[in-house]
Amino acid sequence: MTEAVKQPALVIPQLIVGLGNPEPKYDQTRHNIGFAAIDALARAWQFSLTENRKFQGQFAEGLAPGGGKIRLLKPLTYMNRSGQSVQAVTSWYKIPPESVLVIYDDMDLPLGKTRLRSSGSAGGHNGMKSIISHLNSQNFPRLRIGIGKPKGAANDDNADTVSHVLGKFSATESKLMNVVLDFVVECAELTLKQGVEKAMNRCNSWSAEG
Repeated sequence: MTEAVKQPALVIPQLIVGLGNPEPKYDQTRHNIGFAAIDALARAWQFSLTENRKFQGQFAEGLAPGGGKIRLLKPLTYMNRSGQSVQAVTSWYKIPPESVLVIYDDMDLPLGKTRLRSSGSAGGHNGMKSIISHLNSQNFPRLRIGIGKPKGAANDDNADTVSHVLGKFSATESKLMNVVLDFVVECAELTLKQGVEKAMNRCNSWSAEG
């Protein structure tokens, strides 16, 4: 008799966090694509994001496609202290780390690509470093949105990297990112209906047409 293959536990997010910086000057910048993703989800699901001082962020909750309760969060703590806001919500609602889906920008992914993973390191991202530290765990799903590398920049050129990350998308890039954000909504809905593991197949094989 063969043993039944152990299926991975179904991981369904209860909290979706988008990373960014709160001031108007950071609106529409590459580093704030996580905020844009939460705005897109709130529009799609007709949630109203309001500032919640206890959670140090903009927050909304309601019923997601698929019927479960879902919460959306944009930390207003600045990127490198994102974990404070995330921890405030997870402590209040007693949400385990594996039920927190974090959406953020990734320079190592080309524009128009997304990557969904169930766990992993911060990969040099300050927002993720803060969340891993505050949740005391790397075992939470994350959806990375590609913002590409600065053109012609050496990997060790920090000034170019900072200006790229904090720069705004060009008109052409913005059109592409609108397509990506529509897909991010689809991808998030898949994680809620099928679980993170199953959603990976779709979210990691897709690419926006440039």
